[in-house]
Amino acid sequence: MAEELVVFVTTGSEKEAKEISHALVQSRLVACVNIIPTVQSIFQWEGVVTEEQESLLVMKTTSEAFRELEAAIKAQHSYSVPEIIAFPVQMGSTDYLSWVRQQVKPTLVQTSQT
Repeated sequence: MAEELVVFVTTGSEKEAKEISHALVQSRLVACVNIIPTVQSIFQWEGVVTEEQESLLVMKTTSEAFRELEAAIKAQHSYSVPEIIAFPVQMGSTDYLSWVRQQVKPTLVQTSQT
């Protein structure tokens, strides 16, 4: 059985965040995406400490959809190395988690069931 996940992804703009989010919900790789429009990120990139304003996506999905989700994010994302971090959901509303499982239908799973 698929385990529910929360996935964090940062983007370079709110516009990019919305575009990626719509595509992932439409493709049923995620049940829901929350967009936090502005976060300050400080990180080291190519030997330089950098400070950027980004948007943060908080996605709800399943473990069986993760690899396909990761590939879809990388295909659409403007960064060469996008942040894609997944956390297992340890507890949550049974009704909500059931809804997540009903909404997420990765292509690989759909193909193998037909």
